[in-house]
Amino acid sequence: MQLQQLRYFAAVAETRHFTRAARREHVAQPSLSQQIRALERELGAELFHRARGHISLTDAGAALLPLARRILADTETARREVQEVAQLRRGRVRLGATPSLCASLVPGVLRTFRDSYPGVELFVHEDGSQDLVRILAAGELDLALIITPLQSQAPALATEELLREDLVVISSPVLPPPVPGERIAIADLRDRPLVMFRHGYDLRELTLAACHGAGFEPTFSVEGGEMDAVLGFVKAGLGLAVVPSMVAERAALRATPFEPPGLHRTISIAHRSDVSPPRAARELRRILMAHGS
Repeated sequence: MQLQQLRYFAAVAETRHFTRAARREHVAQPSLSQQIRALERELGAELFHRARGHISLTDAGAALLPLARRILADTETARREVQEVAQLRRGRVRLGATPSLCASLVPGVLRTFRDSYPGVELFVHEDGSQDLVRILAAGELDLALIITPLQSQAPALATEELLREDLVVISSPVLPPPVPGERIAIADLRDRPLVMFRHGYDLRELTLAACHGAGFEPTFSVEGGEMDAVLGFVKAGLGLAVVPSMVAERAALRATPFEPPGLHRTISIAHRSDVSPPRAARELRRILMAHGS
């Protein structure tokens, strides 16, 4: 008994027509009929009543049909499972992340993933959350690390919270601390020169919102930079900046935490809700969740 024979048998049983079944299976009708006859000879029973213009199952055919469907379904499941395992030996994962996460969380995660799946190519796109959402929706990324909640709704997006990260104020270690105590208030940033990220940067929006919430418009000494530039400007003593604590730990700069309740941001993993990520991307997501816990 061959899988091809069972597939042809199921096609005839479902279409009740040899020609239509052959067309569905992309095979010549005489070949399909020959395979059905061979299956019947092997089983020792006719599977169809063959009347002109009418095909129906015999009792033997009715008994075989659910078993054939189950065998074919199990075969398809096995094929998919093997393909999914193969995807972890080769293939590609496309990850989007904000610049601050590329400088902190992402390198360690990719190192762990690479150690386990050296054959999978890794592609990283660095951008702000809104741009990452747009690129993700266009199908150009498998996963994205974004800041939530989003400023605008994205109905085709599924998100899961990864971690909640503290934000701190960084300053040059060769200059006096920004405040006498161990913690700083948002109001202490009033009239202090800030090094500010470019437009569209999530940290820019968070900092501005916090300052506006405290009732003042911040003063910029330099603005328009990416993460590395901002860290360099702060190190040169051009002003203060608000960055994630994970970035501050790696920057060799003074980090001053905010007074309670502090300033935070939420990092989430996003993917399209209408498309299941490939196996390799799901494995990367698992590693991300383990790092975030």
